Amino acid sequence: MAAPRTAVGIDLGGTKIAAALVGADGSITSRSSLPTPAAAGPEAVLDAVAALAAPLLARAPASGAPALGVGIGAAGVIDPGTATVLSATDHLPGWAGTDLRAGLGARLGLHPQQVQAVNDVHAHALGEGWLGAGTGTDSVLLAAFGTGIGGSLLLHGVPVFGARQVGGHLGHVPAAEAAGLRCPCGGTGHLEAIASGPALHALYLRRGGDLTVPDARAVFARAAAGDLLAAGAIDTAATAAGRALGGLANTLDPESVILSGGLADAGERWWAPLRAAFAAELIAPLASLVPQPAALGADAALAGAASLLLLRAHATTVPA
Repeated sequence: MAAPRTAVGIDLGGTKIAAALVGADGSITSRSSLPTPAAAGPEAVLDAVAALAAPLLARAPASGAPALGVGIGAAGVIDPGTATVLSATDHLPGWAGTDLRAGLGARLGLHPQQVQAVNDVHAHALGEGWLGAGTGTDSVLLAAFGTGIGGSLLLHGVPVFGARQVGGHLGHVPAAEAAGLRCPCGGTGHLEAIASGPALHALYLRRGGDLTVPDARAVFARAAAGDLLAAGAIDTAATAAGRALGGLANTLDPESVILSGGLADAGERWWAPLRAAFAAELIAPLASLVPQPAALGADAALAGAASLLLLRAHATTVPA
């Protein structure tokens, strides 16, 4: 009988780094976190990750379940074969080009294959597919709606990374509601320009909303208090999201569609128009498909990152 195993899961974002020891059954213990020292540069970020991971690796053997290594869900476009950051936003200055495998291997004394990494949304999808809302399904389309819009398509439990490792960038599909609007990527008319949290807030202000309303969360509060402009902005953003997801479902035919992120936690005011728009786009064979909320919250990325080792213990690289 094989000895039990664990892995360290890391969720590395622009503002916070979280870490935990994850068991082969998905149990999560020994959590810890630190603010991301983004302004100090990538070496400082790697130092912070190592500071979180080292005590977890040391603790694992005493539990009777040695750690296979460290799995990372990291912000940016990640090459899963080399664990290198191919590109990143300004939230992590200098992050592009960072070799996570070499940097953490040297800091933690790990063999290169004991450090695996994917984009943070892929890690979230892996966690939901393994233990959450996608459990038992063979194909999962996950979309995360928050400050930006990201996504991941899992087939047989493996993310589709694409030829250039940018698979899952759902925020950059065209959206009629975003016509003429500038997207953070530099293009125009993309879904992220109308359906992300900041875009929803900007839409409310463009339509004449109260200039003292600071963010999307406050727009939802105004809508709940009867502000019709706020309610209309939410309807437009959620409808755009639903239409885009319905079109993707028609193209990809996933067994399940899972939504996560801050907007997905905003309640029925966002979900109702999204579901209606999604259903209206579906072709007849997909009529029973209904988007579902993610089940694991922040634990999804930790479990998904660790699964890169726990569910592929005999692989030499993460499958592409």
